[in-house]
Amino acid sequence: MNKLKDTALSYRTELGFWMYLMTDCILFGCLFATYAVLRGSTAGGPSEAELFDMPMVLAQTLALLTSTLTAGLMLVAMHRKRSVEFKVWLGVTIAFGAAFFAMELNEFALLIAEGQSWQSSAARSGFFALVGTHGLHILVGLLWATVLAVVVHRRGFTQKNIRQAKLFALFWHFLDVIWIFIFTFVYLVGASNGI
Repeated sequence: MNKLKDTALSYRTELGFWMYLMTDCILFGCLFATYAVLRGSTAGGPSEAELFDMPMVLAQTLALLTSTLTAGLMLVAMHRKRSVEFKVWLGVTIAFGAAFFAMELNEFALLIAEGQSWQSSAARSGFFALVGTHGLHILVGLLWATVLAVVVHRRGFTQKNIRQAKLFALFWHFLDVIWIFIFTFVYLVGASNGI
């Protein structure tokens, strides 16, 4: 009977998490739409092509894509019940995710130092809202991964930890997909508009 209850709880948890991800899709869809409408409203300020440091954005993208690969390797290690390997891949995922987050904070700091904060124009407001919301999600994911690492270290693989690891990986992959859209729509299109 307990196994049946655990299975039902697992399905409800996963369904609830998928519903959460769908609401996040709506949130990001609204932010993308807002940015699309506001992107040309620079109040006479510089365009995206003049502001974005594309090599740094590419480094950010590679860091996040790599962290997604290592999150997948973490799941493989978990399914093989290899605790040490799981912890290593989770640690590497956290490291690459933290590098991505640090580069994003650096980009924001540089833009603000150049007088291009969220207050300087409607375009910058849209940019900071969209990219900043993604960054906030990355921070939540990093905190989640850190707690997961501590819990697995202390308790090993339990049904709850395995479920949490799967949900974390799903969340992390979702953030990667959102970043691909941001990278394409905000950075690549923005940089090409200045050519």
